[in-house]
Order: sequence, then structure tokens, then C-alpha cells
Amino acid sequence: MKRILSVFAAIIAAASFTANAQAIEPAGSYLYAEKDGQELYLDVYEPARGSQTVIDGKTKPTVMFVFGGGFKEGQRDAAYYSPWFKAMTDRGYRVISIDYRLGLKDAKTMGVRQANELHKAILMAVEDLYSATAFLISNAEEFDVDPENIVISGSSAGAITSMQAEYEICNGGSSTSILPEGFRYAGVMAFSGAVYSGSGKVSYKKEPCPILMFHGEDDRLVTYKQIRFFSKHFAGASWLAKLYAKKGYNYSFYHFQNIAHEVCNSMLQNINEEMHFLESNVMKGQKRIVDAQASDPSIQRASWGNSGPKDIY
Repeated sequence: MKRILSVFAAIIAAASFTANAQAIEPAGSYLYAEKDGQELYLDVYEPARGSQTVIDGKTKPTVMFVFGGGFKEGQRDAAYYSPWFKAMTDRGYRVISIDYRLGLKDAKTMGVRQANELHKAILMAVEDLYSATAFLISNAEEFDVDPENIVISGSSAGAITSMQAEYEICNGGSSTSILPEGFRYAGVMAFSGAVYSGSGKVSYKKEPCPILMFHGEDDRLVTYKQIRFFSKHFAGASWLAKLYAKKGYNYSFYHFQNIAHEVCNSMLQNINEEMHFLESNVMKGQKRIVDAQASDPSIQRASWGNSGPKDIY
């Protein structure tokens, strides 16, 4: 039990990384929902003028992004995401960055119930992602969004949210009722993500959409493998990749040696791998399976200050 609680505590304590941001401003910000007295907005970043938005007659997907911060903090427009937003729009992709309710914002203590509280926070974020998705679909013509061509992506807590959103769709979760019947995301890109099951091992009743995962092998914030406590299972990218391979699902997995949770903000460093996934697995529908061990010195270990995992452990 100590292990599962330590990891959940570390997720809450995860700090944000800083980067030299190249500024990019959204084309617009839109209120998509009001929940629990909180206004939730999404920012729309349009493809750069003159960028290639179509390949072989197919329009590039819209990419929805969910920020990280341990379900405790974070912002949809944090400066360190800006370079990646710009890199995506320069390559012809529309990016939608969303707010969501922070289910662990007021969490102050850890205990046996923390696993349940984390699960609630994940499902709350998933509900908000679905609401943002439904808003885009309802206004598809205005935003020039194809409802059948939406990819979800996220960093850390946002990666968990994105992975869990697809998991709930595949397993008929009740929160999916806000989405049109039969709706499916076109793909998932997760940077240090995982999937939570409160009722036994993680399993999919329906085959998931193409999934791209990046994870550090030394990650102690979001588990790289799997944590089990009775019926509660928290499955990281390594465990999920084995399941996907066994089931023949369409996935790509890059696991980084000697790197921990820093991979969560490596979107810019991995832009080429993301383009391969989006253009091959998603747009062309190819089952391009990748399971690669990587080493990247440009992804440096973060300085966690006084609130990082060194104090948790």
C-alpha cells in the first residue's frame, strides 16, 4: 500500500518545467462549460498561414491538448507549452488547449482514501475533456473541425486524462453519454500517461484508437509499469504496451533510458515521432507498430525544488 500511495502523492507534488517559450497567441478563447462555479475555456490555435494542412487529399487532424500538473495545478496557456503549439501549427495542425477542473487542488493530506480521490479527479478531468469535445462537435462548422478527425493529447495528468478518456469510451463509461453516439477519437498522444481501473486489471472491451506513448523508464511520479492494490490497478505505458502488443492494437511506444518524469514535457523534442504517428497511424490508418528504447540527452532531469519527489520518498 505504501508504494501506491507514494506514487499518488508524487503525482500531486509534480512540478511544472520551464522553457524558453516562443510566443504564440490563440486565434480565440471560448467558454465551453461552467461547472462547480468555474468557467472552463478552450484556446484555438489555427494552422500557420501557408502551412500544409492536407496530405494525399486528407486533412490533418485537430489536436486537443490537456495540460499537466498532478490534477492540482497547471494552465492551458502555460508559457512552456507555447513552443510546441507553434511547432504543431507551423506543420499545419490546429491545436485546441483546454481548461479542466482540478480535482486535487485542495488536497492537503495523504491516506488510504487517496487512491479513490485520485480516481475521482481523473474522471472529473475526463468529463471536462468530453464536454470540450462535445462543444467543438456542436460548433464544428464554425471551428472547421471534423468530428471524426480529433486527436487528444496530454502531458502528465493531461496524458492520464487522455488515456483514460479513450479507455472509458472503449468500455462504455457513463460519462461518455455527452458525446454523440458512436463517437471515437482518431488518436491519442500521451506524454507520461497511465490508465486507472478500480475494478481489476485494465482491459478494453473495444479496440482503442491508435495510441502514441512516451515514458521515462525511471519515472516515479506516473508509474512506468503497474501498481496494484487489491482491485485498484494503475497501468503505465510499459504495462499497457505489453497489453496492446498481445491484443494486436495500433500503438507506438517510446521509452527513454535514464530519464524520469521529464518526458512529460518532451513534446517539442519528439515532434518528428509525433508527425510519423499522426501521418501514418492516424491519417493513413496504418498499423505502424513501434516499441523503441530511446536516449535523448536534450531531455534533462528537472530541478524539483523543495516540493519534489526527494521529499516524498
